[in-house]
Amino acid sequence: MYSVPFDYLCAHNIQEALKLLSEYGEEGRVIAGGQSLIPLMKLRLARPKCLVDIKRVPGLSFINKENGHLKVGALTTHRELGVSDLIRSDLPIMHEAAQVIADPQVRNLGTLVGALCQAEPSGDWAPVVLALGGRLKCVGQKGERVLEAKEFFVDAYTTLLQPGEILTEVNLPIPGARAGGAYLKVQRRAGDFAVAGVAVQLTLDEAGLCKDIGIGLSGAGLTPLRAVAVEELLRGRRISAEILEEASRCLAGSVDPISDLRGSSKYKTDVLKVTLKRAVQLAASRSKRS
Repeated sequence: MYSVPFDYLCAHNIQEALKLLSEYGEEGRVIAGGQSLIPLMKLRLARPKCLVDIKRVPGLSFINKENGHLKVGALTTHRELGVSDLIRSDLPIMHEAAQVIADPQVRNLGTLVGALCQAEPSGDWAPVVLALGGRLKCVGQKGERVLEAKEFFVDAYTTLLQPGEILTEVNLPIPGARAGGAYLKVQRRAGDFAVAGVAVQLTLDEAGLCKDIGIGLSGAGLTPLRAVAVEELLRGRRISAEILEEASRCLAGSVDPISDLRGSSKYKTDVLKVTLKRAVQLAASRSKRS
């Protein structure tokens, strides 16, 4: 299936890209790898009148370590994240997620930032960035602004990104001592979207109690979700079978998966409950070894 007709323009710097986007307003969209946007256009779920290609904009492909954070640029691909020594050592949860994204073609062309902007409810990167407490730098003609990842996803395939803005960088805090993370994904076949995905990043204190925790979910509703109620329940507690059972019940009351070809809402809720318990247990076991 082909998309509806559209204009294609190639920008060679950020200023040019912003100028082109401003001319089309809400009808203009940024494209980099195109692995999320193009399929939606073919299905007529996205109908931009113009695509502004930023692939040739210099300085947007990077993974930098700075002041206790890793910064990832807009053109950094899934594959680059999956093979990065910095990612593997400082944010192993991202390394884990990168291994289960789609297929080699998508991993070589698609980008982290593109996936976040597409806001796929069953995608892999959003729950990881939510669990890590990421921040997103957006650039527009009026200047820059920084958004919290937990506020970024507002509806199905909809974010806080304004028309004419470009998400240029993802800023991720590097966990400290006694931290552990895990991303677990249930899928019908390798490379598919998640039936349910749970990302957990936690820190245990010296007594073995959960000092801090972030939990991101995919396949749990119209948007990627942060399981705030479950985080509050686990924070300050010792990870045990009893508290995890309580957490799974709490989770069931805060998600509303969409029934589709991957399963009914009830089935997905049950899968999320089981996956949550496994992900928290795994993250806790890794924190004890860090």
